[in-house]
Amino acid sequence: MQRKKKERRPLKTLERVFSKAGFGSRTDARKCIGAGRVRVNGRVVRDPDYWVDLDRDRLMLDDKPLRAATRTYVILYKPKGYLTTYRDPAGRPTVYDLVADLGAWLSPVGRLDLETSGLLIMTNDTAFAERVMNPAYKVPKTYEVAQPAGPADAGSRREQSPQAGANRDRSDPYRRPPHRRLAEAHARGSEAAVGRVRPCP
Repeated sequence: MQRKKKERRPLKTLERVFSKAGFGSRTDARKCIGAGRVRVNGRVVRDPDYWVDLDRDRLMLDDKPLRAATRTYVILYKPKGYLTTYRDPAGRPTVYDLVADLGAWLSPVGRLDLETSGLLIMTNDTAFAERVMNPAYKVPKTYEVAQPAGPADAGSRREQSPQAGANRDRSDPYRRPPHRRLAEAHARGSEAAVGRVRPCP
């Protein structure tokens, strides 16, 4: 007699279910559950590590059936001076100040440093974020690095220019733009290759 394979039940903790559904971070989920706002099969559960079966258990949030939040994707230009974090103890601006009017919990896909500007994706689709950030999926990424032209650059230009002096032409071909392109990094998963490129015209 052939023995039936044991069915694997899709068990997850309450905390994980709520964060994956796009209702907030795991910290937010723990606070919500601890406050008694969640019911499992009609019974209030305050333990965020309580295991539930998504196929069999009925989950309620504030007496309403738990449903995944509408998937939201934001392509944000992060300016310098903003931290890629939810809250800063020092009170500095964060990227969440830039999306406060959206009324949805979003998580950044990756991070940009305080003094770095550029594209930052924010979403409540945790599966999408995991696929983009996890090196196992080998999603290719391209980074462009630019550096302001500093005093050292200006000095070397004066030495190179045949027109140095009081009557120097402002159309000097040796002048560089305010920023110059240094390199591009092409990353696929955990591998990255950096190559020099010409300065921006």
